[in-house]
Amino acid sequence: MSTPQPDAHRPSDARAGDDRATPDDLLHSRTGTEVSAEDLVLAAGRDVTPENLDWARHKLAEEGPAAIDKLLP
Repeated sequence: MSTPQPDAHRPSDARAGDDRATPDDLLHSRTGTEVSAEDLVLAAGRDVTPENLDWARHKLAEEGPAAIDKLLP
């Protein structure tokens, strides 16, 4: 026979604030540090290969560090 747990169906007060979405102006994909070609390759979900590193270097040269923002939420 199971014993009902009090308030098991309601979120705790500590978790109640977790149900809200994070405002867009608080979302960040970069830490403020330099973005490397390897960072960009990994953010794109690609393997780190010479070809993919060349792709990332070219993309960084064209778009700068903002290139990673297009790949990450």
